Amino acid sequence: MTTTLHQRLARGDSVLMVNPNHVSPTLCEKLVRSGADSVFIDCEHGLASFENIHHMVKAARYAGGYGIVRPQNQERSTITRCLNAGADGVMVPLIHTADIARQVVHTFRYACPDDHQTRLLVGMVESVEAVRNLDEILAVEGIDVFFVGPGDLSQSMGYSPNVAAGARRPQPVLDLVDETLRRIRAAGKFAGTLVVRHDVRHLVSQGAQLLYYHADPFVTDGVAAMRELSSRGVVEALS
Repeated sequence: MTTTLHQRLARGDSVLMVNPNHVSPTLCEKLVRSGADSVFIDCEHGLASFENIHHMVKAARYAGGYGIVRPQNQERSTITRCLNAGADGVMVPLIHTADIARQVVHTFRYACPDDHQTRLLVGMVESVEAVRNLDEILAVEGIDVFFVGPGDLSQSMGYSPNVAAGARRPQPVLDLVDETLRRIRAAGKFAGTLVVRHDVRHLVSQGAQLLYYHADPFVTDGVAAMRELSSRGVVEALS
């Protein structure tokens, strides 16, 4: 019997959620078969349509995983259509206040009144305002995971949301991400955030369980490693 994402979080497991970065059901299936617990379909910054959501989630589920969608906004019709397209959950952006959190919960339960308990509702904490209101936001019942979004949080702190490959975010942002994760866990709630290879262990130690990663670095790292090995082989053959 398949273990649900709720059950994995409840028993303390990490849940790896990978963004395929491309509109591709085949890639979604491949990611799950390679070990991802869920794929992440980004409709806020990505190109996926509602029909794409339907096929990508089905592919992930066929492989034994799940599909979580980030809608482009908090509108009832948008969230409802994502869930009606088959999403196993939604990760709603820009939860700045407790009032917004309550409205999102209401929308989520309205969209799937008979099975909202089997789907995952993730609220994104990604601004200085949200961190300031965190205690009130955490008190809202119905959000399964509180996800700290470092990119938008960086921007709200006056830094660039982007990070070059191999670089790190400014230390004040890293410190605030850690502090926010710890506060979420201290409140008895599940926490998540974006991870990269060099910081995943640290972020798990701070309380993150829902771990969001992009597929493109797998490709970039794999090609770079193969290029290095092949170049080394040519040098050895010539020496």
